[in-house]
Amino acid sequence: MSVSFLYITGFVVALILALILTPLVKKFAFLVGAIDKPNHRKVHTRIMPRLGGLAIYVAFAAGLLIVLPFFPEGLLNKYDMNLIRAMLVGGTLIVLIGALDDRFELSAKVKLLGQLIAACIVVFGFGVQINLVNIPFGESMQPIADWISIPLTIFWIVGVTNAINLIDGLDGLASGVSGIAIGTILVMAVFMGFEPIILMSALLLGGILGFLVFNFHPAKIFMGDSGSLFLGFSLAMMSMLAFKQVTIVSFVTPLLIIGVPLSDTFFAIVRRLINKKPIFAPDKGHLHHCLRELGFSHRKTVLIIYGIAAFFGACAIIQAVVVRSDAANWVTFVVICVLMFGLQIGAELIGIVDKTRRPVIHFIQRTLMKLDTQSRSK
Repeated sequence: MSVSFLYITGFVVALILALILTPLVKKFAFLVGAIDKPNHRKVHTRIMPRLGGLAIYVAFAAGLLIVLPFFPEGLLNKYDMNLIRAMLVGGTLIVLIGALDDRFELSAKVKLLGQLIAACIVVFGFGVQINLVNIPFGESMQPIADWISIPLTIFWIVGVTNAINLIDGLDGLASGVSGIAIGTILVMAVFMGFEPIILMSALLLGGILGFLVFNFHPAKIFMGDSGSLFLGFSLAMMSMLAFKQVTIVSFVTPLLIIGVPLSDTFFAIVRRLINKKPIFAPDKGHLHHCLRELGFSHRKTVLIIYGIAAFFGACAIIQAVVVRSDAANWVTFVVICVLMFGLQIGAELIGIVDKTRRPVIHFIQRTLMKLDTQSRSK
């Protein structure tokens, strides 16, 4: 049995399991009272079951247990198996925290504590951490000390875990964006030949797509925190591990993989600071809210954000392809400049930070007007 066939089998198994499990989880959510009631901040107008993340997690974990015994001996070494165990143990704790929140609505402090514990288990229990970094225009693969590596890894895991949670505001949005990011990681893992990430990405992608059948607008079930936190944790782990040696091959690459949730989180923090509101205070200024205010339908808003996520993913793949070439530093520099400019223009156009402040657009307009005046005077 070829390895490629095993990867495809894992994807199909996880897809079928998610298709079977999601309706069962929906009934279970109603049974235990894990429901989401409409309010002024939410788009849906009827009571919806949560806990959908359980279907994705069980499809992933069960698929892993089914496929792993068929792998050729020696293909996955001790290091690879350690990464898979770290993903399973940390992911299980994250799903448990999310499921409890879906039912009992835990406080932000309790959820954060649970995420920190999961991150610490990954770092101290399994020794998984960012230990090398590639800084553009510097020497490649610079080792970093533990006193930097450990807090950086924990911060990355907790930060990305919550970033996915913040964009979970429309039917199919968080699951679809996560699926695009996982697909990006899968392509890069195939390119790099990193077997454990190929396997876990294929399984996760199958689980997400199976769940998305029931979660895309009009949704029949929400993934809840059990899903958004688990997918966030999975993306944090695999964007960090998508290359051999547990490295950030280029510090831009993992940021691009999850560009949509990270940029939305960044602008949310800036928006709340400008408006003198608590950083963790919920609001209706996220990317999907802004697009809805511009008149886009629920479905079109989600598809637009899918397109943005796919663009970020394509940039990440290009970055990964050229990272070892002589032009890598310049490609990285150009990618950073173009994306930062594009993000700022986009943010000002849709008003994600402030509806009235558009400093860059106004500067461009004034500059063009001056140039036009000068050309006419001549």
